[in-house]
Amino acid sequence: MAQTSETSRVALLDGAFGIENLRIVHRPKPEPGPGQALVRIHAASLNFRDYLVATGRYNPKMPLPRVPLSDGAGIVEAVGGGVTRVRPGDRVAGIFMQTWLDGPNRAEHGASALGGAIDGVLADHVLFDENGLVHVPGHLSLAEAATLPCAAVTAWNALVEQCRVRAGDVVLVLGTGGVSLFALQFARLHGARVIATSGSDEKLARAIQLGASSGVNYKSTPAWDKRVRELTGGLGADHVIEVGGTGTLPRSLGAARTSGNVAIIGVLTGISSEINIAPILHKHLTLHGIYVGSRAMFEDMNRAIAQHQLRPIVDRVFEMEEIQAALRHMESAAHFGKIVVTLQGD
Repeated sequence: MAQTSETSRVALLDGAFGIENLRIVHRPKPEPGPGQALVRIHAASLNFRDYLVATGRYNPKMPLPRVPLSDGAGIVEAVGGGVTRVRPGDRVAGIFMQTWLDGPNRAEHGASALGGAIDGVLADHVLFDENGLVHVPGHLSLAEAATLPCAAVTAWNALVEQCRVRAGDVVLVLGTGGVSLFALQFARLHGARVIATSGSDEKLARAIQLGASSGVNYKSTPAWDKRVRELTGGLGADHVIEVGGTGTLPRSLGAARTSGNVAIIGVLTGISSEINIAPILHKHLTLHGIYVGSRAMFEDMNRAIAQHQLRPIVDRVFEMEEIQAALRHMESAAHFGKIVVTLQGD
């Protein structure tokens, strides 16, 4: 890989874990080698994983320094020899696991996960293997497109690929973060009914505006699984988008209907505790572990997004130099939808 005399801004988690240890540095602008594309990143978006990475809770043994964030979109600036998938000027996004192109997930794919196993996308210029890129829907801004690689693909994999959602199904989404709101949108796109939970009546009202049929406030209704069953005539939800972790999983199992699906995605309330497996056995539930998705899933999802002119829900936009504030905003759990960081004009 050659270097030029030009420099490029790069965000680094340097020296030690902690949001306060994120800093912006200048590095030589890279040039693409054979099979590579240089992308000028216009926007990136945050996932809860990025917060865990920054605070050292995702992988305390992760080598530092590390460039954070897995999700970014931009414009191809240059390509190396032999590149055929993209060309300069193309609007693209990187896939979460750079080597998971199609088929089932394999252990080795995890070693190519952006912003964790390898450097991420919070930089003015990022080199990608051409196979690690997808074209983004033309109706989306690059800020909107930057929300897709992790949260949207995760929701698509969970609902469409694994749960096989159909018209008339009932989908329960927990909370109003990125994955849950994409799941709401994809469920409605497939003709399903959506029930949303939140600790905020204001957020529930917004979810209903987006197409949810009902909202359940888990603070005022702690037995929210019982309320979901009441809302479904005693049956429960066909599919549960479980983003909470072990703290919410027991109630998610209770909210699912017999022979239903529970897609286990998030760890907001923890990853380890004793779980009563009786509901899984007695209700013949299927649990799906979801770790984002492949490039093929991303491209299938993009076709659906383009066909239906679907637009991601962006909560708030920060500048690159405000990355610490962006992560603090995620920490506060005040957001509704995706938090975006801009690097250049769209």
